[in-house]
Parts: sequence; C-alpha cells; structure tokens
Amino acid sequence: MNLFAAISTEPALWSPEWLPRLPQRLVEMLLGFLGAPEWLVSIAGFLVAAGTVVGVFLGGFALLSLIERKTLARIQNRIGPNRAGWFGILQPVADGIKMLTKEDIVPAKAEKFLHLLAPILIVVPAILALGVIPYGREWTPVSLELGLLFFFAVGSLTELSVFIAGWASGSKFPMLGAMRAISQMVSYELPLIISALGVVMVSGTLSLPLIVEQQGGFHLGFIPAWNLFTPWGFFAGILFFICSIAEANRCPFDLPEGESEIVAGHMTEYSGFKYALFFMGEYLGLFAISALGITLFLGGWQAPLPGLGFLPSWIWFFGKLAIVIFMFLWIRGTYPRVRIDQLMRFAWLCMIPMALLTLPAAGIWTILNRDGHGFLAWAITVPLLLIPCVIVTVIFNRRLASANRTYRFAE
Repeated sequence: MNLFAAISTEPALWSPEWLPRLPQRLVEMLLGFLGAPEWLVSIAGFLVAAGTVVGVFLGGFALLSLIERKTLARIQNRIGPNRAGWFGILQPVADGIKMLTKEDIVPAKAEKFLHLLAPILIVVPAILALGVIPYGREWTPVSLELGLLFFFAVGSLTELSVFIAGWASGSKFPMLGAMRAISQMVSYELPLIISALGVVMVSGTLSLPLIVEQQGGFHLGFIPAWNLFTPWGFFAGILFFICSIAEANRCPFDLPEGESEIVAGHMTEYSGFKYALFFMGEYLGLFAISALGITLFLGGWQAPLPGLGFLPSWIWFFGKLAIVIFMFLWIRGTYPRVRIDQLMRFAWLCMIPMALLTLPAAGIWTILNRDGHGFLAWAITVPLLLIPCVIVTVIFNRRLASANRTYRFAE
C-alpha cells in the first residue's frame, strides 16, 4: 500500500471543505505510512495545523496593512501607497524589509531581557487565541471544551506584555502610556466578557464549535438563526463590537498611541523589528477578537441564506471576517479620537450597565422561547433593553458629558 492509495481512501480530503486541513492530513498520512509512532503523528499534525493558521493570518496581516492604507486614503481623498509594485501591492514587503534593516536601539537604562521579551509576548496571546476559533465545519485547529474561557484567559496576557514594555523601557513616557493602555483594556474587558456571557447562558456551553452549531438553521425559512437576530443578541453584539474597538486599540479608542500626548505610548522606546512586532500583535489581536465576535453572534461559518451551503464553510467565515474588519477601517477613517476621560466614563457609566442588562434579557428570552411564548419574549426583552439604553444615553449626553470648552487667547 503506497501513499497515494492511502490518500485515495478518503475522497473528502480533496474537497474544498477539507482544503485548509490538507497540509495537516498529508503530513499525518505520510508519517503513518513511514511507520512513525502515534504520538509523533499527533504532534506533527498539531504543529502543521498551527503553522497553517499562523501562515494564513500573517499573510492577512501583510495584506490588511496595505488595504487599510488604501481604504483610509480613499476616505480622505488621497492616493495611498502606489510605488512599490503594481498598485502598491509590494508595499507590505517594502515595509517588512525596512523594519528588518532598521537599527535596534535599546535605551541605556532599559531592562535588556524584558525589553526584548515584551514584543514577543504581545504576539503570542493573539496566536494562541486564533487557535481555538472554528473557521469551518471541518477546520477547528484546537477544539477545546472551554474554548471561550481559554480565549479570554490568554487575551489577558496582553495587559502583562504592555506593562512589561512600559516598565522595561526605563523611561517615563512609556510607563505612563502603559498605565493608560492597561486602564483602557481592563475597563473594556469587563463589558466585553459580560456581553459574551449571554451567549454562554443561551448555548449552555463554552465550546466555540458547539456555539456555532447551535446557530444553524433559519427562522421563517430565510432569517438566519444567529444570536445577532435576537433582542438580547443584537444589544450584546453591538456592545461586543464597541468593546472590541477599544480592546484592539483602534480609532476612536486608540489612546495608547496618542502621539500628541505621550509620543507612542508603551512603544516609544522601541525601533526596528521589535516595533513591527507590536503592530503585528495589534493586527493579529484584531483578527482574533473579530473572529470571536463572528463565532458568538454571526453564526461563525454558517451560511447567511438557505441554499448556499454548497460553498465551503470557511469561505463564509472569512467573508464575514472581511466585512467586520472593513467596518473597523471605516470607523477609523470617520471618527476622531476621544479624550481619556470620555473613554473611561463611557466604559463605566454606559457600557457596563448595558452589558449587565443583556444577561437577564438572555435568560428571559431562553425561558419564554423554550415554553413556546415567542411573542411574549419579544414583548418583554425589547423594552427591557431599549428603555434603559435611551435613559443612559440621555443622561450621559446631557449631564455627564463634558461641557463645551471656552478658549481664551492671550492678547
């Protein structure tokens, strides 16, 4: 029995649905054909699967860096990168070569080892988080029963790496920027996690593949059974998206990079490839948090309309991911940066109270729908969420928002 006969025993392996797992399966079958022990086959398959995910999103990072600059240029009526390659397609390659060849400057008072460790630690959590996302019906790199808990656990390591970067630089500006970045991330992690708890309540599981499977099917024959198309899911999804902007340090919540106030924040004393690693970690974190939002609220790899299930499921996932990422880019090119007091006030006085309301709404929705009272579920949960939202918005805008400033110029 040769290798080609072993491959032919699984015809589904060559189908488009199995395409992302093809490298992993080929390595496993090759090692099995060579008589390798089972533990070696498992480890090699896991490493190849991890390498596939890392390769896909590193390529996505390079491509997104160009798309973002092109999109912002289009919004601002500029041209954008157009010199390196046709239509600027080689601009990410030029940026990578520039970062690799720039001098690595380390301050004399910096902690050398921690100064090197910080940019590495900011990339690792994003890669680990990407490993538990179900990208397709047959493509979940690491399927964990506590996948959602693992995602948030490794995501919390980002605060540690930011603090290490600020403290190890041996300068006041990076330390101040690190403290401000940590306060922002901690403040918005609370409503982010709370808004995701409603999905756990309704699904009854922390397994991300099971959460996606429970969003399968259609209501009335054409409305996807996604959590976003429920009252509690809509509010929780909007809150999750806003918190994702802050967690990913994207405009208008990109205060850790407030160059007019604290230079470049915790990245001030970094240069060269270390500096590029921070941006790589930021983009990979953007991919990870967007992928989690798609998994929790947009049905993951589920098709948006009936009759479209013949397409590979991972195509639908990455299509949704592209739309969500484009929304991040659009918001960055539209809204100005807020002040730090506005940022913190919005988190503690608006986001957290509204996120807490999604929990009883999800519980009421689940109980009433289980008993067959669908109309009553809508009648109770919509006012329960909408009325407090209006009240909090009015109070925040009229009483808690900062008054208009009066500028006095020297005569």
